Amino acid sequence: MVVLLLLGIACKEKPAGEASAPSGGALIGAALSLTGAAAVYGAQQRAGIQAAAEEIAQGGGPKLQVLIEDDGSTKEQGITVFQKFINRDKVSAILGPTLSNTASAADPLAQQAQVPVLGISNTAATGITDIGNYIWRDSLTEAQVIPGAFKKAREKLGFKTAGVLYGNDDVFTKAGYDVMRKTLADQGIKVLDTQTFAKPDRDFHAQLTALIGVKPDVVVVSALADNAAAIVSQARQLGWSGPILGGNGFNSPAFIKNAGAAAEGVMVGTSWNSLSQEPANQKFLEAMKKRGVNPDQFSAQAFTGVQILAEAIKRAGGKTGREEIEKGLGLVKDLDTPLGKFSFTPSRDAQHDPSVQQVKDGKFQIVQ
Repeated sequence: MVVLLLLGIACKEKPAGEASAPSGGALIGAALSLTGAAAVYGAQQRAGIQAAAEEIAQGGGPKLQVLIEDDGSTKEQGITVFQKFINRDKVSAILGPTLSNTASAADPLAQQAQVPVLGISNTAATGITDIGNYIWRDSLTEAQVIPGAFKKAREKLGFKTAGVLYGNDDVFTKAGYDVMRKTLADQGIKVLDTQTFAKPDRDFHAQLTALIGVKPDVVVVSALADNAAAIVSQARQLGWSGPILGGNGFNSPAFIKNAGAAAEGVMVGTSWNSLSQEPANQKFLEAMKKRGVNPDQFSAQAFTGVQILAEAIKRAGGKTGREEIEKGLGLVKDLDTPLGKFSFTPSRDAQHDPSVQQVKDGKFQIVQ
C-alpha cells in the first residue's frame, strides 16, 4: 500500500485544501522543528517518520498519508501548525511537536478538538499528558531516564559533589533541571553551585568559570544540543577536564559534531539502546542506513511513533476516525519497536527500559 509523505512547510508549498486522507486510510500531521533551536532534532525525526512510513507501506499496513510541517521550535508557530492540521487538513492524529515548550502551548488545541496527539520527543516530567486524554507520548520523561543514568555514572565515576548549569527559559531544559536537582539530592550528591542561561546565549564563560571555581567532582548540564555543544567546548577551553553529565538535549549526533573532541567522555541517559540486537531495532538501523542517516534517539522515537499510530489503527479495527485512534492507542501493548517492547502507562506516558550512553571515539556508545 502506498504511503505519501508531503514534506516541508505544506501551507507554503501547496494550495489550501489539497491535503486529504487516502481512501480508507488516515491523514497524519507531523509538527517538527525543522528550523530554529531544535532543528537538529526535527531533521532526525523527519527521517525516522519517512523510514517508518515506507516500512509500513511495504508490509501492507494501514494506509497513511503523513503531512510534515515546520513548527519553527516556537510556541507561536507550533500553534499555527496545529490549527491548520485540526481545522483545515482535518487530520486523524498528530505527531509532535518537537519541544515540550511548544507542546505545552499547542497540545491544548488538539485536546479541545479531540484530536489524538502522540508526542515523540516531549520529556517534561509533568504538564504534557496532564493536558488531557487525547495527549500521548512515546518519549520517556526525564524523570524516567535521569535517575538511572546518574546512578550508573556515579558507580563508574564516584563523584560526591556537582556544579549545575541549565537553561531557565525553556520547558524542556527547566524540566530536565528539576529532575536533576531532585536526583542529585536523592543520591546524596552535594550541589556546590547552580548557574543558568537562556537559549539565545552563546557565551557561557562567566557561568562556567563560577562552576569550575567551586571545584565540583562533576558538571551537570540541561541544555538543547546547540547550547550544549558550546557549553562543553567552552568548559574544556577553560580547563575543565572532569566529567560532564548531560540531559536529554545532548542526545544528538549534532552535539558531538559541533563539540568535537570536547564531547569525549560526556555521559547522558537515553531512551534508545543503539546496540540492541532485537529484530525491530535492527530493521530500524537498516532502514536508516539505506537513507544515509546516522540514527539517534530522536529518529528512533519518531520511527516508533508511526508504528504506534499504525498499531492503534489496527487495534481500532482499521477505523481511522479521531475517536477510534484515541481508543486504539489505549490498546497498544508490548509492541516491538526500536525502543524495545513498548506500552503506555495508565497516564498515557511511555513505558520501556532506558539506557545510558557515553561519547567515545567521537560516537555515542551504550554504557553496559
